Amino acid sequence: MDVRQRLSANLRRLRSEHGWSQEDYADRAGIHRTYVSDLERGARNPTIMMVEKLAVPFALTASDLIA
Repeated sequence: MDVRQRLSANLRRLRSEHGWSQEDYADRAGIHRTYVSDLERGARNPTIMMVEKLAVPFALTASDLIA
């Protein structure tokens, strides 16, 4: 599994565990809902700065999010 696939799987899993819709999570992360959908499908290759932003709502570090 490559890093983009791990990120996608982790985002879906964590978002589901928190009971958040894609829109809820997007609001918390300060990004657009369609971007969340693209990330979860592996259709986007986010920058490391974006990975850091994606980790904040889960109270994780960027490295934890992609581990």
